[in-house]
Amino acid sequence: MDENAYRELYREVNDRQCHYEKAILSTRCSCSTMRKINLAEREAARCEEEAAWRRCHHYLETLRQAAIFTLKARGEGQRLPHAKAMRLQMGGLRGLYAALHPGQSVPDPIPDISGLLAEAQKRWGSFEALPFEEIIKEVAAWEGRRPKRRRR
Repeated sequence: MDENAYRELYREVNDRQCHYEKAILSTRCSCSTMRKINLAEREAARCEEEAAWRRCHHYLETLRQAAIFTLKARGEGQRLPHAKAMRLQMGGLRGLYAALHPGQSVPDPIPDISGLLAEAQKRWGSFEALPFEEIIKEVAAWEGRRPKRRRR
């Protein structure tokens, strides 16, 4: 399938793409409001609840602003490369879990993104009031899998 045709069909079928699609499809986390879609032998993730979708977007944007130095991102609005997007998504969720549940180990995979964000919003009132110094430590520390070495 032509890549441009795939992207066009993807946008038609998945009008509410999960903001954590990369992390979910890598099986590092799950969400109670997400549904997987199969499209042209590929997987996608769709958010089933408008309010949860907006909450995830708001958290990621707030986190991205707080982590701009840590991610070495150039400017607002630019798409992050895959590795940095994964670092923001996974590190941000792990940091938020650690801030909400001090002294507990962070589960792998993260069981429910939507529930975690709702719990944080309830506790701190808004995402802008989150303890970002703790959260950013996890963003900085999170490493994805290492590339495999090529055999010669």
